[in-house]
Amino acid sequence: MAGRSQPVLAGVVTALVGFASSFTVVLAGLRAVGASDAQAASGLLAVCVASGVSAVWLGLRHRIPMSVAWSTPGAALLVATGAMPGGWPVAVGAFLVSGVLIVAAGLFPALGRAVAAIPRPVAGAMLAGVLLPLCTAPVRALVEVPRLAVPVVLAWLLLHRFARRWAVPGALVVAVAAIALTAPVSGLGGAGLLPAVELTAPAWNVSAMVGLALPLFLVTMAAQNVPGMAVLVGYGYRPPFGAALRATGLTTLLAAPAGGHAVNLAAITAALAAGPDAHPDPDRRWIASVTAGTGLALLGLGAGAATALVALAPPVLIEAVAGLALLGALATALTSALAEPAAREAAVVTFVVTASGVTLVGVGGAFWGLVAGGLMLLLFRHRPAGSGTAESGTAGSGTAGSGAAESGAAESGAGGSVAAGRDSVAVGSSPSGGGAGGT
Repeated sequence: MAGRSQPVLAGVVTALVGFASSFTVVLAGLRAVGASDAQAASGLLAVCVASGVSAVWLGLRHRIPMSVAWSTPGAALLVATGAMPGGWPVAVGAFLVSGVLIVAAGLFPALGRAVAAIPRPVAGAMLAGVLLPLCTAPVRALVEVPRLAVPVVLAWLLLHRFARRWAVPGALVVAVAAIALTAPVSGLGGAGLLPAVELTAPAWNVSAMVGLALPLFLVTMAAQNVPGMAVLVGYGYRPPFGAALRATGLTTLLAAPAGGHAVNLAAITAALAAGPDAHPDPDRRWIASVTAGTGLALLGLGAGAATALVALAPPVLIEAVAGLALLGALATALTSALAEPAAREAAVVTFVVTASGVTLVGVGGAFWGLVAGGLMLLLFRHRPAGSGTAESGTAGSGTAGSGAAESGAAESGAGGSVAAGRDSVAVGSSPSGGGAGGT
């Protein structure tokens, strides 16, 4: 009996940890690009259901524990990008384009290889620059709302020391309690607590395509899909990368009109469903990912209540909880960015430009950070001998896929060498889920 219930319990834990650890990031991101509270609640509901549908389909179809989640780094990118000319409809249009690109990467392996060809230090630095504004929010909250923020940060510290998996959910519980004790009860009176879908007609412009759609696709691929594959391969599976991209890309397309920004393979919580704690028998662990998908879809029914509660809190407090959830991802991204001495200058330039939050010709800092870092690598690619930088450590020394092999594999991989057929990938990586991604 215990053997049958073990993967189910692991799936329930995966869903709870995944939702509680980063739903505040999603809400902050959607509101940053122009969503109203109702539209943000709809977006959270959409990505929960889309992630659940993808996880259930992939698990039942392939009998592999392929956990699916929303793109947490993608949501952080929305915060860093902010409102764009054209408002919320343009953001929805960018979500749709990003979904199309994810499907295309599943259909055309060359596109996936192109993403993996982005130098790893530049990709890591761009992600770090995207995450930095949210990761500084706990510090700002301690200064601006200390009565609320101090208990939240203390709870996070204690749980991070003794029960790391529950550190962010625990901090969230303390934040909810603090909000409930200090916010006026009448504030929930007019809030829409029941889930509701708010459809938005998309709009498009060039600045949103370059400044939001393309960076969202790149961040989702490099920081979520690729590390998610690495986790599964580290546990001995050969997951069908192309099928996963097609499934998550299609559900992203379906979720976008309702406000969902991106759906992808889980990177961190993937280990909860794919590891031995889910079940001693690897062939039974897919039950955990299917259960997690079902649980995440059901948790989405609480999107309205979650959004209403968030709306009562000081914005900096919600950003602080989101920032605590992203500190590990920031550390991983910085480690990746600075791992290669020859490319550190380019990585630092990428990080600084991205974190600056500048907007030029309507295009945000994430894109310009990639451009600046790429130009730095090209500029110093053939630096003369004796200048302090070896030629071997430049742009070709590492990729966004953490060193994807140059074997011309049909599917680009993550976290190591790639050996794949048309629809599968084998990645040399530890099962720790060390990607820079979120859930």
